[in-house]
Amino acid sequence: MTIPMIPFDEGEKLLDWMGFIAALEAGHKLPKAEIADTFLYRGKDTLLNRAAWIDGMGLAVKSATVFPGNPARGLGVVNGGVSLYSDTDGMLEALVDFHLVTKWKTAGDSLLAATKLARPDSRNILIVGAGTVGRSLRQAYGAAFPDATFTIWNRTVANARAMADEFPGMQVATDLETAVRAADIVTSATMSTQPNIKGDWLRPGQHLDLIGAYRPDMREADDTALQRARVFVDSFDTTIGHIGEIEIPLQTGAITRDHLIADYYDIAKFQRSSDDEITLFKNGGGAHLDLMTSRYILDQWRAR
Repeated sequence: MTIPMIPFDEGEKLLDWMGFIAALEAGHKLPKAEIADTFLYRGKDTLLNRAAWIDGMGLAVKSATVFPGNPARGLGVVNGGVSLYSDTDGMLEALVDFHLVTKWKTAGDSLLAATKLARPDSRNILIVGAGTVGRSLRQAYGAAFPDATFTIWNRTVANARAMADEFPGMQVATDLETAVRAADIVTSATMSTQPNIKGDWLRPGQHLDLIGAYRPDMREADDTALQRARVFVDSFDTTIGHIGEIEIPLQTGAITRDHLIADYYDIAKFQRSSDDEITLFKNGGGAHLDLMTSRYILDQWRAR
């Protein structure tokens, strides 16, 4: 049997954001995933392997190579691939493009939460961070909120303007506080280690989606933001003890463990209790989401 190698462009043509988040929700109804990460180093170069096994779905190993010297060779810093294996016999089923899996996993993770937690009448969406993830968020949120107006804020205004040029109708914000106060949904994907979103700026009814922080020393929102909001995460196992956005306020006592309402394995709790409350979602990623994403991609590939 020929093992499919699914490239970015050909694979993406088959995917649909709303269908994908339905697949993510269904994946969390299966037994809880077993996950493990391993790192190998050579000087400044890194190999990260993220593995997951979900009973009833299969196994995946996502390998990421991080070579900081690649730009001098005309190549991207981060590359890799995803190997997807059968749950029945452990046989290799597919090799999926690393960037395809990462794009859809990251943006879809946040989109699923937004469809549960943001007010359905949200019309003003602010994207914080004009990088690759910010562009994916524009595509994903546009699928679920087709009537929304999008605004982009970036620390370097020229980069925000460049992104706005790619999406007709997108506005550029030059003052973050003003933009946050005006938004119904704020989705942030920056590399910040110090909070740049202040809880005092938030108003009743907003939804805050935090993506960028992935290390113990990284945060995008301050303690006040977490204290004012009802807080949800994609996975307790990959956020608590791992990501500064959640772990730092837990360690300082700014919030307590019971302030975290639910993760996706208890998705029935992902709902608003009133139109006026502020909701906050921390997107932590995780190998189990890479597995769910890869399985969805392969299913669409086979259904062509």
